[in-house]
Order: sequence, then structure tokens, then C-alpha cells
Amino acid sequence: MAEPGEPQDQARRLQAAIETVVRGKPDAVRLALVCLFAEGHLLIEDVPGVGKTTLAQSLARAVDCSFRRIQFTSDLLPSDIIGVSIFDREERDFVFRRGPLFANIVLADEINRTTPKTQSALLEAMGEGRVSVDNRTHPLPQPFMVIATQNPVEFHGTYPLPESQLDRFLLRVRMGYPEAGAEKEILRLAHGSTSESPLPSVMTGEDLMRCRESVRRVRVDDSLLDYILALVDSTRRSEYLLTGASPRGSLALLGAARAEAFLDRRDYCTPDDIKRLALPVLAHRVVVGSSYSSPHERSREAEAILAEILESIEIPL
Repeated sequence: MAEPGEPQDQARRLQAAIETVVRGKPDAVRLALVCLFAEGHLLIEDVPGVGKTTLAQSLARAVDCSFRRIQFTSDLLPSDIIGVSIFDREERDFVFRRGPLFANIVLADEINRTTPKTQSALLEAMGEGRVSVDNRTHPLPQPFMVIATQNPVEFHGTYPLPESQLDRFLLRVRMGYPEAGAEKEILRLAHGSTSESPLPSVMTGEDLMRCRESVRRVRVDDSLLDYILALVDSTRRSEYLLTGASPRGSLALLGAARAEAFLDRRDYCTPDDIKRLALPVLAHRVVVGSSYSSPHERSREAEAILAEILESIEIPL
């Protein structure tokens, strides 16, 4: 067991602070932190009103980072999120006006309601960590994390993300409806309230970068690498899947498992870390062979197939 150092303590305090605002969703909060510490981007699939925006805002406040929300619509242009170059008469040169993408944590709300051109602009920035406008490169602020949302049930008038772009997201999670006790607590807190309860900053951006460095140092035994490879290879060989997980999926599972171990205050990974993260990391990266009509049905089928694959692979001792 690793000594309880400062980064692990800060991570625990961060999780506890966010859970005071995002009530009754410890699993979703945990996965969001795994994604944050593993330097990834998060895709939340769920219906409106279950706390997606609250989770993103709470994460930004608790880490003392800048936060922007972008509401994606069919008429949104790439320049609306990235920014534009405007000619400055005094400077006699073009000046770049930054768009809302230039924030530490960006909530891309209903990402599947905008055109593929705008989706591609966002996802390219996610992958590169910078944007290019008029042959000039502008680095995005660090740390940088995108939390994108989409409604898996209502898909009329939407532009579903292709598999190659879904692969950019480290994790896909569902918030789900709160349990009765948690929802009652939400109602009790909201009754008569005129303003949001302040959420104190638990760590700075520099603290977050130190936590990420600690995650990179988490040890992974060769037997666990073989376990990841066996799992990913099984998705490629499955007769029920048209497309299995890519090498990017293998790397994502490795990084997420390291972050999970870090949150458990360990400096080494276990098979349980990999098994717990397999579905959130891999389910959106595979394509099912059956012809389900809705994305919601296809994602559920993918999770069921992956669960069977997990049970069929021998866990290393």
C-alpha cells in the first residue's frame, strides 16, 4: 500500500466535495474523476435534468479551473466554439478572439445536435490540445477536459457521432435517475433556496497536474498488460461485434485503471481496476453486429456482449 501522500489526500477531498453537490451519484462522480486524472475526456449519455451540468460545474469549481458551457445546435459553426481572427486597424494585423473552447473544463451540451463539421472541430481540438486558425496554432489551456453530453433516447434531428470520433472519449457514463432518498434530499435543499451553495476549491490546476504525474507512476504488472490485451483481442474476434476496440482503447483502459488505483491510494494496479473500468472505457468503442434501431439499444447490447467477454477471460492471479 502506498503511503498516504498529498496527491491522494487531495483526490479524496475532491471526490468528497463534489459529492456534497452531486447527490446520490457516487459512481458517476468517481468515473468523472478517473477521467480527469487519466487526462481524458468524458461522454455522458443521459436524459435532461439528471445532473450532467451540475457535475461539470462542480468539478471545475472544486479544482479552481475555468469553466465554459457550449450549447450545441444545428446552426453552430466551428468558429463559434474555436474563435475567429479579426482585423485590428490599430495593429494592422489580424487578432485572434478566443472562443468558449478556451477553458480548462468545457461542457459540450448535446454534442449530437450540431453538424459533423462542428463536431469534428471540437474533437480535433480534444485530440491535439490546440486549434489552428488562419495557419496559426493556438494551444488550449492546461489542464483541458471536455465533458460532452447527448440524449440516447431522443435521436430525431441529431447527427450521431461516428465510431472514430467516439473513440476520442476516454469514458462513457450514465448519470441515471437518483434514488428516492437522494432526490428527497435534493428537494429539501432546493426548497426556499435563492442561490447555489458555494463549493470551495479543493485543489488548483497545479495540484491537478501533480496528481496526474502520480497516476503515470502507478505500476502495472506484465500479467495485467496481458489481461488488457486478451480482453481487447476478444472484442476483435467476437462474432457479435462488427468492430472491436482499437489500440487507443487498450491505452485508455490502461490509463483509466491507473487512475482508479490512484483514487484507491495505491501505487499499483489490480485486475479489479481493469474489470471495473472495462465497460465504461470500451463499450462506446465497439460496433454491434445486430441491427438495433436506436443508439440506446445498440449501446446496451454492446455492454452486454462486453460483460460476457469479461466473464470468459481468466483473471490473472
